[in-house]
Parts: sequence; C-alpha cells; structure tokens
Amino acid sequence: MSAALAIAALIACLAAAATWHAWREGRRLRARLERSAEELQHLRQSFRRFAPAEVIEGLIQGTGAAPEKREVTVLFADLVGFTALSERLEPPVLVRVLNGYFDRMSRAIADHRGHVSKFIGDGILALFGALAPNPWQADDAVRAALAMRAALAAYNKDLAAEGLPRLAIGIGIERGVVIAGLIGTPDLMEFTVVGRAVNLAARIQAATREHTVDVLVTANVRATLDGQIRLRELPPAHLKGVDAPVAIWAVEGRHGSDGHHCRGIASTT
Repeated sequence: MSAALAIAALIACLAAAATWHAWREGRRLRARLERSAEELQHLRQSFRRFAPAEVIEGLIQGTGAAPEKREVTVLFADLVGFTALSERLEPPVLVRVLNGYFDRMSRAIADHRGHVSKFIGDGILALFGALAPNPWQADDAVRAALAMRAALAAYNKDLAAEGLPRLAIGIGIERGVVIAGLIGTPDLMEFTVVGRAVNLAARIQAATREHTVDVLVTANVRATLDGQIRLRELPPAHLKGVDAPVAIWAVEGRHGSDGHHCRGIASTT
C-alpha cells in the first residue's frame, strides 16, 4: 500500500471514529435532555401543590417571585359546624365529603380568576389579584362567592341522595394591601399573602354565624363593586382583635337574577 493510500485509510478510520463518537455523544446528550425534561415536569407538578403555575414558571425562567406589596381581594370560606360533622361521619366518608366540597369550591374560585392559596382544616383561603393586577378583583371575588353558594346547593342535593348531612358555609371578603410571595422554610414553601386584609377576611367570615348569612363583604369591597350585586347593610361588626367596629354588608345576589337570595345559615354546632 502506498503512503498516500495509507494516509487516506487512516483519515477514513479517524473520520469514522469521530462520527461514531459524535453519534454516541449526541445520543447521551439527548438522553440527558429527556431526563431533564422529565425532571422539570415532575418539579412543575410537585410545586403546583404549593404555588400557582405563574409563580412556578417565573422561578424556572429566572424571573423570580420576590415578595412585594400588592392590592388583593381575600376570600375566606369556612364550613359551619364541621367539628360536629366530623364526629358523626366515619373517616373515609368524611374525607370523601370534604374532598368533594373542596373540589367544587376550588372550581368556582378558578372560574372567576381567583386561586386557592391554601386549605386550612376545612377552611379555604382564596386570592384575587395576587398574581397580576386586576381592577375587577372585588367583582370576581363576590361572583366567585355566589358561584360557591350555587355549587354548594347542588352538592347538598347529591349528599342528601346518599343520606348524608348538608353542608353550610360562611364567606368573608376583604380588599387591601398585603405582602405576597413565597413563604415558608427551605423544605416547605408556599405562595401566599400576609397582612391585615387576610385577618379581617377571616374575622368577617366568623361574623356570618352571628348574622345568619353566608357571605359578608367590607366597605373596601363594596366601594369597588360594579353595582350589579345586591347588598344589604348590617350593623357594624365588633370583631376579635379589631379595635373599631367594621362596616359590613350581606351579599344577597345579583340584580335581575332569580333564586340567588341570601340564604340564612343554621349553625350545627
């Protein structure tokens, strides 16, 4: 074999080896990319339990979720007489009933541009305007409360068909400036808000028992509603931990609607 042929053969062998190495390296990189994509999807699904999708995507893309002040409308809902109910039902039945309730209430909230921040026992903390500015956040929150009322009425029919006790809720809604962000420890983080509006919404919710109504709003919420919601003014509420009486209104329904009058709630405690 001439020197030229030997060199050509050597070059061909080197090229084949390089091609094989590049193919093997490409295959290895593709496998790593596929694993990374699967891990990223797993992280998205895992963190979705603790933070809204918008917050998760911001963290992944590096835009972050720095704590900041935001004006939000806070909706706090709680089941009436849940302690007595939990003592009457077997644990599997109780959990099924509670999960069905959470599912229906969460859908009503999401359908009105809100998101559930957390479940607290049998309570629900929902936020409107926390993820992005929303000038209609108070209207969305009140309409969500009306949708929750209707969804619960339908759910109670299903429960009655099974011979199970009906559920009743109290809902308090307040609007104000809060601190929004990821809060917790390195092992357990959640996107939520802290501030007076959260505490006041919870206190207003508790006042629904005293006035035997299911939805109460404050002056801050009433001031920004579009006028299509029927409200009934109640005596100012003296709330635990709040120095001055708080003006409150019961939500009766929407003007021109049928079957959405304010229903009294009978405490089962």
